[in-house]
Amino acid sequence: MQFRNGVFIITEEDHCPLYNVREELKVGEGILTLPAGKPACLTLTRELIEIASADTSYENFSRGSTRKAKFECGGCTGLIRFEYKKEKGFATLQMKLLAAAERREKIKSVTGFAGLLRSIEIFSPLSDDDLLDLATLLELVDYPWQFPITQKGDPGDRLFILLSGKAEVIDDHGVTLVELHRGEVFGEMSLLSGERVTTTIMATEPCLIAVMNHKNFRHILTRFPALQVFFYKLLVSRITKMNQQRAEELASGMVGQLSDISAVELCQMINANQKTGRLHIEFEEKRATIAFNEGELVHAELNGTSGKEAFYRLLGMENGRFKFSQGLNAKEKQLDVIGGFMGMLMEGMKRLDDKGF
Repeated sequence: MQFRNGVFIITEEDHCPLYNVREELKVGEGILTLPAGKPACLTLTRELIEIASADTSYENFSRGSTRKAKFECGGCTGLIRFEYKKEKGFATLQMKLLAAAERREKIKSVTGFAGLLRSIEIFSPLSDDDLLDLATLLELVDYPWQFPITQKGDPGDRLFILLSGKAEVIDDHGVTLVELHRGEVFGEMSLLSGERVTTTIMATEPCLIAVMNHKNFRHILTRFPALQVFFYKLLVSRITKMNQQRAEELASGMVGQLSDISAVELCQMINANQKTGRLHIEFEEKRATIAFNEGELVHAELNGTSGKEAFYRLLGMENGRFKFSQGLNAKEKQLDVIGGFMGMLMEGMKRLDDKGF
């Protein structure tokens, strides 16, 4: 089978689990090259094979003008549209030399970036090849002095890694709460929970920051187990610190509304502080109960559904009254743990994200 060469660029993206706008897809000499650091999607591969083997031209000619053909892939949970950019290869030696120089400069840039990442503690377990792949998924951004890096209420859709400079977490009155230095990571809580940004972070010195979008963050958690463990630990640490006051209230029981504290954050807090008791949530016809034994989930039910599935559905509740009561009876204390809490929490938030919550 003969395949035509071609470079395609993604122009639109709607909930595609892998690829982003402006990334390129290349077919050259019978070889398909997908964006660096990304896994191959079999659905997209099939579409490109059909496009590259068809007799239809990549470009349409009409009334003396050229219009590039547009294509789409929508065979899974998302959709991307892409269009023909150019034929692979270059017509002249000069163009080939320019392209080679451009590639060398890009490789040099990515290699230097990977070197910066190597000096950050969380990336120390990764191999050199993994660091190069990771570097292609990050964007380097300069933030000038006194520029807001994040602002309270922004969508929580990016991860930030402070490579140089200094920043501060400030409250609504401009009072500094925490100083952030080289190697600090922030934004992961909003990414993992799906909540909006809860604090404003200001650059107090010129900062160089590596930024990763939500889709690529999910990808690295799947690809690099060592980073997944790091973010689990970081999440537990942050939740413990931020909710110390609330945790103290749990000692005598606590009631409230999910509009004030999400179900995700509430369960994280109970787990991080190794509490034993029952969490009841009510909203309209929904009735949910979760039992924790020293912070581990031993029972969950929601309107006839029980176990992990009930827990996943409960995480999606955005409204309702909750009450946590201390203690379990002897029979409940003998119940087996349903599963690893942080693993179930991540799976539950992934399901919420896939459904567009």
